[in-house]
Amino acid sequence: MVMRSERPLLQIGEVAERVGLSLRTVRYFEELGLVTPSARTTGGFRLFSEEDVERLLVVKGMKPLGLSLEEIRDILDLLERSASPESLEPGDLGELVARMEEYAERADDRVKKLARNLKDGRKLRLRIRERLDQCQSVLQRAPARRR
Repeated sequence: MVMRSERPLLQIGEVAERVGLSLRTVRYFEELGLVTPSARTTGGFRLFSEEDVERLLVVKGMKPLGLSLEEIRDILDLLERSASPESLEPGDLGELVARMEEYAERADDRVKKLARNLKDGRKLRLRIRERLDQCQSVLQRAPARRR
């Protein structure tokens, strides 16, 4: 029998801070069924395990990929099922691999597009900063005017 160390459960505020999401977003993800707290206190406060935190991080990482709620659920299911591929029948494993490859390709395409957008954003930021520096320089050299 494998003994695993019991990790303390975290309250929603701690989880939200660690994951970088608002309390409202964590609750919303729960409402959508994307994450379920591992336990609740007698007062009804949500308690999350490290696995729950990891799941929230995965969901958060999917957000920039523009996936639908159904696709997010499907990927979460695929990730859970693929955690123990040796327990799957060859046919099921083949289907799982095919679906994961499809999502991986779509994610690759989206990441490339995001990288291009980031590059464009950096160029714009540089242009704005250069103009800002130019304007500030002129402003500093200009004599004070009376109104």
